[in-house]
Amino acid sequence: AMVRLRQPALLLALLACVHVSHGCTTVLATPESTVDGSGMVSHSNDGDGTVDPRLVRVEAADHAAGSMRDVFFAPEVFPRYVGHSRGVKEYFPKGNQTAFHPIGSIPQVPRTFAYFEATYGIINENQVGIAESTCSGVFGTLPVGQGGKALLSIDTLSQIAMERASTAKEAVQWMGTLAEKHGFYGAGSFEGTAESLLVTDPKEGWVFHVLPDPTGTSAVWAAQRVPAGHVSVVPNMFIIRDIDEKKPLDFLFSKNVFSVAKAKGWWTPGTPLDFTKVYSDGEYASKFYSGRRFWRAYNLLAPSQAFPTEYEDLRVSSPYPFSVKPDKKVSLQDVFAVMRDTLQDTPFDLTRGLAAGPFGLPERYAPGDGEKAVHGAWERAIALARTSDSFVVQARGWLDAGVGGLVWFGPHGAHATCYVPFAIGMTALPAAYTTGDPGKLDRASAYWAHRYVENLANLRWNQMIANVNDAQAENEAASFKLVAELSALGPALSPALLTNALSANAYSAVFKWWGLADSLMETYADGFIRGEGVGYPAWWLTAVGYANGPPPPPKGKRLEWTADLDWSKKTHNWRASP
Repeated sequence: AMVRLRQPALLLALLACVHVSHGCTTVLATPESTVDGSGMVSHSNDGDGTVDPRLVRVEAADHAAGSMRDVFFAPEVFPRYVGHSRGVKEYFPKGNQTAFHPIGSIPQVPRTFAYFEATYGIINENQVGIAESTCSGVFGTLPVGQGGKALLSIDTLSQIAMERASTAKEAVQWMGTLAEKHGFYGAGSFEGTAESLLVTDPKEGWVFHVLPDPTGTSAVWAAQRVPAGHVSVVPNMFIIRDIDEKKPLDFLFSKNVFSVAKAKGWWTPGTPLDFTKVYSDGEYASKFYSGRRFWRAYNLLAPSQAFPTEYEDLRVSSPYPFSVKPDKKVSLQDVFAVMRDTLQDTPFDLTRGLAAGPFGLPERYAPGDGEKAVHGAWERAIALARTSDSFVVQARGWLDAGVGGLVWFGPHGAHATCYVPFAIGMTALPAAYTTGDPGKLDRASAYWAHRYVENLANLRWNQMIANVNDAQAENEAASFKLVAELSALGPALSPALLTNALSANAYSAVFKWWGLADSLMETYADGFIRGEGVGYPAWWLTAVGYANGPPPPPKGKRLEWTADLDWSKKTHNWRASP
């Protein structure tokens, strides 16, 4: 079952068969571009409220010669996997859950590395980190067991990379080789049938693009090394342009990347092959869906370059480069700010205008019946409420890998989350972060604590977000301090101490976020602020026709007070006069 896309009707045929996809935004900063010299990648897992938000640890393991690694279909909704094959206790069957059946297997390697994963692999014990973004592609196919012949999804490829790679380049080579050999299938939702991964290690970063091949049995892929001192952004669209065969240190690609393009008449030998122009299916949902985020991330990190906000066709016109040198060294906080951005203070600010409501809400909810009747589109920001989790990976090569490899993990939407550090050397993760069913509220779950706060803040965003930002600053400052202290311990830092210290810090954040929810309720309940009526802004009242509402009542009896009014008292005497 193989389709050539750029025809929406064909894409619809894939929807019922493949897994939920995400409109994710990813950022990569090379070690030379950052304040502390760490390699960084960030990711927002933007789903639809059903995505599995759990963070789990997969242990290192030794495997007998000749053993096989099971491969499972990856639905991404909760639960993302059920069974014992992967050795993760959080995935063991519970209640009436049934173990997943493998759709195939590949030869196992003698030893696999320990790593953290959510929907995708995140970071392994060698400080190889990954961030994912679904992209459109010109080919789409189905997985084994659902009418297709492709075995590997991006979920599985990222997991295998974590299990086997010692460097970012090795991760790319593993994923590319296996996708070619066993076949790759993409998400298949409106967002596209192709994928991108940003891959970092303590020394360098790579951008990896992959899509099915025309037969549905292999893959077409390319990868480009991000120049030292640069940052890159993937906003649900390919960004690799001309592939330079003469620079093997900077480019990796599948054997068929040129032959497929030539056979389709999309490329002429002797001319540069623009991977995005040839293999991308362009932006989806609307124009600027990807390009606005591309522009905004560069606008935040390299404002002096003044990239344009307008373009004709993002796929063809290439208004934004593969990577840029930031105006200043990038800090962890800078990357947090990018992930939390809602286009604020730009011409496209989602907190302004009638659509934001009276209290500046930046959210634009998933479409329903109204959007079927009224066709249009909203601007697309980096931060969304429908995010299951976001994170920033740090690969700090000057430290022991156990404490040097960090993921700053934020449950739910980035703009209202608290990023909490977990080191790959931890022997276990706190239960608050390894649990979370998006369909059932759980006060023991970090995901639900953050989801609760954001949904409360949405009621009066322009004021409540200040409370949230204060809590973020306070808690994240405490985490920065803790990480610095632990990093300075050297050989005295045992795995047990590392685990206990970071787990206690994480539990503190969850406790404080539930406290923040209570505080927001107490402060803003019933449309008041601490009991004081604040009403609506005048511009909004004018826009919704408040002045045209019911008129004052007819004059009746006049109220006459028999005493001077003192509103601090609870009772007064009065009488009505004719």
